[in-house]
Amino acid sequence: MTTVVSHRPQTTGRRGLASRILGRQPEGIVLSLPYAVFIVALYAYPLGLAVWMSFHHYIFTAPGVSVPRPWVGLDNYKEVLGDPALRQSFLNIVIFLIINVPLTVALSLLLATALNAAIPFRTFFRTSYFVPYVTASVAVVGVWLFLFNSDGLINKLLGPLAPDPSWLINERLAMPSIAFYVTWKQLGFFILLYLAALQNVSKELYEAAAVDGASRWRSFWAVTVPGVRPATTLVLLLAIITGANLFTEPYLMTNGGGPNGKSATPVLLMYQKGIEQGHPDVAAAIGVLLVIGVLIIAGIQRLVERD
Repeated sequence: MTTVVSHRPQTTGRRGLASRILGRQPEGIVLSLPYAVFIVALYAYPLGLAVWMSFHHYIFTAPGVSVPRPWVGLDNYKEVLGDPALRQSFLNIVIFLIINVPLTVALSLLLATALNAAIPFRTFFRTSYFVPYVTASVAVVGVWLFLFNSDGLINKLLGPLAPDPSWLINERLAMPSIAFYVTWKQLGFFILLYLAALQNVSKELYEAAAVDGASRWRSFWAVTVPGVRPATTLVLLLAIITGANLFTEPYLMTNGGGPNGKSATPVLLMYQKGIEQGHPDVAAAIGVLLVIGVLIIAGIQRLVERD
């Protein structure tokens, strides 16, 4: 009887360690390296620098000029939390998110469901909803300022029911007006996300619901809503992040956060504090607090969805 002994090549310890670090297909690291460098250069490094700046007395200087930047601990954060204008800006963002996020999710899902059906001029409507998203904000804001100013078309249509002061100079209506504008402008992007998600919902589920006698509304709640739940999670997260970074709209529509700071946002105040007033350390503290707030909201969202 002949005994066959198989000899397996023994991997050295160094090769085994490299395999564990790089994986079985190390070429994947090479292919993803450019994007990793992009993330580090444009996101990780600025975030780390902002955290460092928020704990120091930091000022901008000319290239090559070295000045002391002493450690100040939590002084910048105390200044941020003690500033009524900054507290108001965070409250404004909460108001914005309460209005914008539910509207964005509800309208984009309903419109995507309608546009996914066999309706006349479906391509035209899909393009129409997406056009505002890709149009320059300056141009679109100009149209809205024409519509919502004191002598605008909206007030003329409302007549005696028009608010006084008008929409964008009214302390109670300025931020809600911006929230409705942002919802309208970005709706096309979120409709596109839902349209992609609807392609993965099985047609057999709708047929089974119809056989069971379910109405269209019942099929929407029992089949469509659960079927696009991953897309809803993405839409919620993107809407929250977009709202927390709101800058262009209040800067252009309310002349930098007016009236009386009722439409100011943390990112707008970061620009004003860091660039216009020369306090980048305070601006960095605002940014760090904003990142923490967004992470907390996103974490709560994940916990709620998990339950």
